[in-house]
Amino acid sequence: MSQITVTIDGRQVTGQAGETILQIARKNGIEIPTLCYDERVKIYGACGVCLVEGEGMPKLMRSCATEARDGAVYHTDTPRVKKARRIAFELLMSDHEGDCLGPCKLNCPAGTDCQAYVKQIALGNDTEAVKIIKEHLPLPASIGRVCPHPCEKACRRQYVEEPISIAYLKYFAADNDLFSGKKFMPEVAPETGKKIGVIGGGPGGLTAAYFLRKKGHDVTVYDQMPHMGGMLRYGIPEYRLPKDGILQKEIDSIAEMGVKLVPNYKIGREESFEDFRARHDATVIAVGAWTSSAMRCPGEDLTGVYGGIDFLRSVIEGDPVPIGKNVAIVGGGNTAMDACRTAVRLGAENVYVIYRRTEAEMPAEEIEIAEAREEGVQFKFLCAPAEIRGEDGHVKEMKLQRMELGEPDASGRRRPVPVEGAFETVELDSVIAAIGQYADVTGFDAVEKTKRGTIMADESTFRTNLPDVFAVGDATNRGASIAIEAIGEAGKAADVIDSWLAGHEVPYKKPFVSERKPEDIDFSKWESAPRAKMPVRPAAERRTDFAQVNCGFTEEQARREAARCLECGCHDYQDCRLIRFSQREEILEPARLAGEKHPRFTEKKLGVIERDQGKCVLCNLCVRVCSEEVGAGILGLVDRGFATVIRPEFDTPETIARCADCKKCAEACPTGALKILG
Repeated sequence: MSQITVTIDGRQVTGQAGETILQIARKNGIEIPTLCYDERVKIYGACGVCLVEGEGMPKLMRSCATEARDGAVYHTDTPRVKKARRIAFELLMSDHEGDCLGPCKLNCPAGTDCQAYVKQIALGNDTEAVKIIKEHLPLPASIGRVCPHPCEKACRRQYVEEPISIAYLKYFAADNDLFSGKKFMPEVAPETGKKIGVIGGGPGGLTAAYFLRKKGHDVTVYDQMPHMGGMLRYGIPEYRLPKDGILQKEIDSIAEMGVKLVPNYKIGREESFEDFRARHDATVIAVGAWTSSAMRCPGEDLTGVYGGIDFLRSVIEGDPVPIGKNVAIVGGGNTAMDACRTAVRLGAENVYVIYRRTEAEMPAEEIEIAEAREEGVQFKFLCAPAEIRGEDGHVKEMKLQRMELGEPDASGRRRPVPVEGAFETVELDSVIAAIGQYADVTGFDAVEKTKRGTIMADESTFRTNLPDVFAVGDATNRGASIAIEAIGEAGKAADVIDSWLAGHEVPYKKPFVSERKPEDIDFSKWESAPRAKMPVRPAAERRTDFAQVNCGFTEEQARREAARCLECGCHDYQDCRLIRFSQREEILEPARLAGEKHPRFTEKKLGVIERDQGKCVLCNLCVRVCSEEVGAGILGLVDRGFATVIRPEFDTPETIARCADCKKCAEACPTGALKILG
């Protein structure tokens, strides 16, 4: 065969006469997407995603089936090619039914692979579980205790009976690893020589430092407080998160990687922000939100009125503000629950939670509300502070306005409206406002702010208006949120910063994935297995001290609970060519082409292989490999037209035995439609 020369995407390469464009591209390290091509079998040209455009040629060509012409110039990414390829992928994905990833992972702001680590816990591999968790989250023992677990809200097990206890399983595995004597420590890449300064030692700042250090950068974290941890240390009570026993040990692990920690440091006091920037190649601002929001209620300037975060911090620092015997906490979130339960532990006799909506609308976790009630907290729903009255400048009582629910507001919850003339009065010694918090960004004058006073950071690059300054967490954009949100942003920002330092910034892009709808799934095939209940100390005992409330899962509880996982995500996600190529598309909207779908079913006739027709794209690779490569001809196309599916032609004992020793069809499948069992 004679040698030919072609140009692909501006690169001149050589091949042999008679070879296809795809074959020559592959031999020269140029990847053209394809799902149905396999060098072991005859060319089929079914998927339509390997299109290329040739200069001087009127039509797009399937590179897998088109012989290359000597001297020809081909392009794989022209507007025509991109448009046609996008339509091909949208058509394929519109008919594809499967979960690329578990809904738990998709709903976790940090993207932790809940399904994967829960499976490892079920198998008894706790350190392996922690290794998986720490691909996205460096503080699993701490976060497992305090996270409001959005992952569980998406868990499909709830359609059988109750969600998997994902957060507590994380806490279980992380504790076992942390105290094993051989805890997991990530590998650190070779030193890059780049110096990064992180301002703020809370969950966001520590996470950014962890991942940037993993990439080999010289990272130092600076924090205004005496100890690192941010709100995990100073905003969450000891009874929920032990500081020395758990949080500090996880922070120590980050320091062991080579991250330097500098406490008692504040921008504008130790040095200016300009001087700080000058000492670093990149700066990450993760200062959090430490200032309590005002109630805008007459009398809130009286002595005895405290912000929720200020109150909690005073207790954690060992110098609690005086609250007296009768205390009101205004708010309905987890900070309000932390404050009311802390007040009980400080000896308050009457602790009231004042909330303007009903219990059903409270954003606090149900377990926090229930345990607070067990500890003696009294709840006053559909009430709002109208006035705080004092005597000699100190809180004496609060006038409450009775409320009722009106029309839904922007959040979807019914808006509380005053009931005209309906009031009540409660005698008090102190009032704790736990209605939110905001960031103090004093000292960062050169950084552009939003109308809310938060730092403006691009949501794809996390970059501020200053090219070398990035920002994450509660101090940015929309303001305060949960810790796992800050952790998620910090992990993504670390990837962007690393690419920027290397000279080719890659913005974060939410990956496209296939998702099934719960209503399309038959959950009746799973037997009921109730969720494991976290053992807790008795209320009468726990309300008297700050020792940890939860007792932790037993080994048996944890393994059994983890085994409840339905394993929603695809077994082949990491190797699936369909999703890998789909995610390269700038925009993919399969829903716009949605319509009738192929018949879908799951069968195991071949014993060692499970076939999921919902994931099949009819590339016919499995049929062709079985026939042409193996010579068995066990699989075939059944029915005609749109109803065509692939089924085994035979399922005799001899056939099943032959399949058990082969499995080449599953290895060739580009989508995960075939799964090797056992």
